[in-house]
Amino acid sequence: MTPFRSHLDHLENQSVFIFREAYHAFKNIAMPWSMGKDSNVLIWLASKAFFGKVPFPVLHIDTTYEFPEMLEFREWATAHYKLNLVVKINEEARARGIGYETHDPVTVTHELKTVALQRAIAEFQWDALITGIRRDEDPTRAKERYFSPRNAQFEWDYKDQPPEFWGQFATTSQKGEHVRVQPLLDWTEVDIWRYIQREDIPIPKMYFARNGKRYRSLGCSPITKPILSNAATIDDIIAELETTRTSERAGRAQDHHERNAMQKLRAKGFL
Repeated sequence: MTPFRSHLDHLENQSVFIFREAYHAFKNIAMPWSMGKDSNVLIWLASKAFFGKVPFPVLHIDTTYEFPEMLEFREWATAHYKLNLVVKINEEARARGIGYETHDPVTVTHELKTVALQRAIAEFQWDALITGIRRDEDPTRAKERYFSPRNAQFEWDYKDQPPEFWGQFATTSQKGEHVRVQPLLDWTEVDIWRYIQREDIPIPKMYFARNGKRYRSLGCSPITKPILSNAATIDDIIAELETTRTSERAGRAQDHHERNAMQKLRAKGFL
């Protein structure tokens, strides 16, 4: 067994354990799905944890600014994995003219993603969400826990996180509250790519270089920019990541619109 396989096995086993703990602890779970690399690894791990089936709804918050390739992938993957897909759009905000053409990225992200998510949680009464965030993505996400409570206003108190000693997680919530469950918290970007390679997990082709550019992180099309790259294979991507000093989400405009933009968004309920 190679060191990398042993490391990936450890991460996989831990993630499967977290999935099963969450499924046992909560009555009504959903899993947000962006169709990006991390959320497709989540789909794969959920299938492993529950013997080939994802036993809870998969939620896509559609901002109406999705890349066409992402929507095509959504339709294919929904059928391939036999997912119970829930799609939510903040139609009211779009009717008020909220969009990248007229508003800043932080406002649009809050209205079209966070508010849409809040309304979906209220509608379906989910008491837990399984998300694909990783600590290495940005400093704000590094403050998360495996089981991270959100209050009835969907707010995250990042200054008062529950301890998680000996695998004891925060698995209770009051009416209107919910818990974010993070099975990928200890994974790195390179871990994700090595696992995708090992398991042959389907992902959108936008991650691979075309005409000297590729997408490292996928979001809304008007504010997500590709990077210069000739990485056309997973081996190429891993080699590129091992030498880069650029952050993974450098091409996501909402993260950099203002000081501590991501922390402010996440405190209000953003994924």
